[in-house]
Amino acid sequence: MSTLIVLDRDGVINHDSDDYIKSVDEWQPIDGSIEAIARLTKAGYTVAVATNQSGIGRQYFSLQTLAAMHRKMNDLVEQAGGKIAHIAFCPHLPDADCDCRKPKPGLIHQIEQATGLSAKGRWMIGDSLSDLQAGTAAGCKTALLLTGKGPRTQAKIAANSDLIEQAAPQFSDLAAFVDQLLAKP
Repeated sequence: MSTLIVLDRDGVINHDSDDYIKSVDEWQPIDGSIEAIARLTKAGYTVAVATNQSGIGRQYFSLQTLAAMHRKMNDLVEQAGGKIAHIAFCPHLPDADCDCRKPKPGLIHQIEQATGLSAKGRWMIGDSLSDLQAGTAAGCKTALLLTGKGPRTQAKIAANSDLIEQAAPQFSDLAAFVDQLLAKP
């Protein structure tokens, strides 16, 4: 049976923006991220994406635009020889109190249902504290990438020693995480 790996999207797979990624043209992959996903797929991992997309709730872009961004991402991954098994997203605003918005683990549970694989003890890779908290809440191992919001998250963790996520290993980018993961026997 395959092993699940859950990735955040913005700041992990593609470049992030404080102004939101609102169009297919704005969705640009981080160097090496698409190839890293393909390498995971070829190594037998099942890759899924858990992403907060409150830009929908804020009416910055539509569900159709989000679907087009995800088609672009899937197409690039498939062209590189990889596959994203499932994309779970939360369209809600931060104050909606839904169960799917990270730091809650709802998106990870949706991925478990869609793939039939458990996330417990598996990797959740993100660039924000909410990614790490969602992973921890779902029983995942977590890793922090220093792309996207990663440097800000690293500073938050360093300034608050009470954060459990401080134990999460840190990597320069997704490719560096995959290099280390696949190098282990």
